[in-house]
Amino acid sequence: MILKPYSALFKQEWNKFVAESKNATFLFDRDFMDYHSDRFEDCSLVFEDKGRILACLPANVDRERKQIVSHGGLTYGGVLMSEKITMVQVMEIFSLSAGYFKEEYGAERWLYKPIPYIYCSYPAQEDLYALFRMGAVLESRGVSSAIQLQGRLQMSTGRLQCVKKAQKEGLVISESSEFLPFWDLLNNVLVSNHGVAPVHTSSELNALKSRFPQNIRLFVVKNNNNQIVAGSLVFDMGKTVHTQYMASSEEGKRKGALDFLIHHLVASVFADREYFDFGISTENGGRYLNEGLIFQKEGFGGRAVCYDCYSVDLLGCGFKIQKT
Repeated sequence: MILKPYSALFKQEWNKFVAESKNATFLFDRDFMDYHSDRFEDCSLVFEDKGRILACLPANVDRERKQIVSHGGLTYGGVLMSEKITMVQVMEIFSLSAGYFKEEYGAERWLYKPIPYIYCSYPAQEDLYALFRMGAVLESRGVSSAIQLQGRLQMSTGRLQCVKKAQKEGLVISESSEFLPFWDLLNNVLVSNHGVAPVHTSSELNALKSRFPQNIRLFVVKNNNNQIVAGSLVFDMGKTVHTQYMASSEEGKRKGALDFLIHHLVASVFADREYFDFGISTENGGRYLNEGLIFQKEGFGGRAVCYDCYSVDLLGCGFKIQKT
C-alpha cells in the first residue's frame, strides 16, 4: 500500500475513481470540491496498491486547531473505496493516514464524517470498524429524514390535503435553470426566519450547475401570475436524491406549494430511485432537534438516517506510523 498526497496532477485519476467508487457521490469530484478551495487547505490522500488507486481520502487541515477534517467543506467525507477493498486494507489506510497527518501537519485530532449508507452502491462500512479500533469518539450526530422510494410509506393526511389544495389553486411545477429568482426567495426565507444566508451564492450555484448539469437540478412552483412561490434545489446522486435547498413564500405556504412539489418529485420525477433524502433537522451537533421540521418530513414518509462525525485522538490512537 502506497500513500500519496493529492495534487492537481491526480485530478483526472481521482475523478475517474470517484465515478467508480462504491461509496462516492459527485460531491467528491474535484470540479465540485475545488469550487471552495480558497476556504480550505486541502490535504487529501490517494492510496495505491499494485499501481492502481484503491482508495481516496478527501480532507483538509485546520492548522490553528491542529486538526484534520474529512471534509470541512462537505456534509460527509470519509474514505472513498474500491469495491475490491478489504477490511484489512482499510485498517492499513487508517493507520497510514493517522501517522501521516501527525507527522506532516502536527495534527492532534482527526474529525471524520462517514458517508451515510443510503449513498453507497455496495456495503461500505469498513471505516466504522477501523474508527472503533482507533478509539474514535462520536463527536456529533445529525438526524436526516429519507424516504425509501420503493415501497414508500403513505403520506400523512395533512400533507395530502396540502397537495390537493395546491392543485385547486392552479399552481404549476416546472424544472428551471434560472437560479437567481429561486435564490432570492431562499435568501429572504433564511434571513427572515433564521438570520443566515444560503451556503452557496447564486453565482456559485450557476457555476456548479454548468459543471454538473445532470446532477444539480432546480424545480420551482409558480402561481397564476408566473411568480415563484416555492422551489427545491436537488442534488441527484443516482440511487439517492438529496434536497439541498427548499423554500416557500408566504403565499406558497398558504397554498401548499412545497407539499405539492415534494409529492411530485417523490411520486413522479424520482420514483424509480431508492432514497429521497431531505437532510438533517438537527442543530448544535445534533443536541437540538427541530421537531416541527422533522414532523413535516416524516409526513412525507421520511424516516431517520444519521449523519455522524467521529473524533480520533491522533496522539493516543495507538496506531504505529507505517513507512511505505
